[in-house]
Amino acid sequence: MRVRLKGDVICTVVILLLLCVLLYTQYGFPVTLGVWSPGRSAASFRALLGTQGESRGMELTNSVFKDRLKCQQAEEEEEREKVMERERPTHPTGAVVLTRPPFDFQLYLRNKDCRDFELLLNQPKKCSGDPFLLIAVKSLADEFDKRQVVRHTWGREGLLGGLQVRTVFLLGIPKNQSALPLWDRLLSYESRAFGDILLWGFVDTFFNLTLKETHFLKWVDTFCPNVKFIFKGDGDVYVNVDNILELLQDREADGDVFIGDIIFHAQPIRSRASKYYIPEIVYGQGIYPAYAGGGGFVMSGFTARKLHRACKEVELFPIDDVFMGMCLLRVGVQPSPHEGFRTFGIVRPSAAPHLQVFDPCFYRELMVVHSLTVPQIWLMWKLLHDPELRCHTKVAPVLPFTWGRRKAKGNTHTG
Repeated sequence: MRVRLKGDVICTVVILLLLCVLLYTQYGFPVTLGVWSPGRSAASFRALLGTQGESRGMELTNSVFKDRLKCQQAEEEEEREKVMERERPTHPTGAVVLTRPPFDFQLYLRNKDCRDFELLLNQPKKCSGDPFLLIAVKSLADEFDKRQVVRHTWGREGLLGGLQVRTVFLLGIPKNQSALPLWDRLLSYESRAFGDILLWGFVDTFFNLTLKETHFLKWVDTFCPNVKFIFKGDGDVYVNVDNILELLQDREADGDVFIGDIIFHAQPIRSRASKYYIPEIVYGQGIYPAYAGGGGFVMSGFTARKLHRACKEVELFPIDDVFMGMCLLRVGVQPSPHEGFRTFGIVRPSAAPHLQVFDPCFYRELMVVHSLTVPQIWLMWKLLHDPELRCHTKVAPVLPFTWGRRKAKGNTHTG
């Protein structure tokens, strides 16, 4: 009886093993202790992406991302959750008061040397023909509406005044992937449809915008080495590309050009309540180098290539605008301020409180205006391209008062 029981057990184990092997070979189901879960088939996703060079057949499933995000440790979220649990205040009734957990700068300092992430969606032929101007727009995965309004208004590709203009959007992996189901497939479809998505394998957070800067500069150096000029900005800006092209036509593309809303003598913000809070352990000096407001700036391809080299020598800094200023300082390039770049938006001055700032005749004289909604960008584009538009006076950029500049020179940032 004992022998027969042992033989039955062995026979049962052998049958289970054979069943597991059969399931694995037929369906690709990985089996662990008798519990199976659907496998992630790379072939199916390659079929989705097609054989285009732009996607390079990359699998954008979450399981692949977990392997690629070796520097974006899971412990970051775990530690933030622990901090949030420890410091989350409670109401006298016992109810939990929801607060934003503080940024873990200690963890950031430990991980700041992790600066090389894979390019998951690429457009290697974007700069074929050596365009005059490359428009690069920082975007998030769920901001399809913003990308669409840029594509159909100021970010249109093609010939403008006889000059070739191309556009790309810069993205990382969404932090909350469950908020946008199938986001990876959606971005793949969007990339195939429009040919303008650049996606890297780092998590798209505010303090990772610096990684977006460094990876974009590397991309320019690799895939767009002969571009003459680059405009880089946010998705919520209105850009008068005609004015930018006019500004750049007299500039030497083989020399240093860096123009924008330049902020001088800004001080690090030490208030923990601020989005831009930087503790002394991260930056101990009292003044930042001159930098451009991140809403939008223009640089030559020559300067971009120099900045790419500098980025590899300068330690990463959480605020991308300031980091770019550090790189400019490293290569000895002095950024040039221009009144047409309004990266703090248009503020009504006390001397003219009833001034209509949403006036197409005013926008016609500017380069970049920050903080516009999607409908506002579309409406301003339509107004400026209305053949019946008549502007009797030249409104800007030279005015007897300063717009937003006093605010810009203090503890202020954009991005």
